[in-house]
Amino acid sequence: MNDKVARLRTHERNIERYETLLKSKLSEVELRFLEQRLSEERLAIAVLQFMSPGNSSKESAGPNPPRHT
Repeated sequence: MNDKVARLRTHERNIERYETLLKSKLSEVELRFLEQRLSEERLAIAVLQFMSPGNSSKESAGPNPPRHT
């Protein structure tokens, strides 16, 4: 669990750094690069959160998932 928390924090710090850089004067190429990196970092966070142990389809459906008849 500590490894996951450390990875999440790293991605969050990267996002903060990229967002700060977006506020500076950038060329079109630099802007596209940072936007791509932001997208990748946000995806990495989403994947880490989705892969958490308590995030199975049964648990996310609630205590009594609907039955198909």
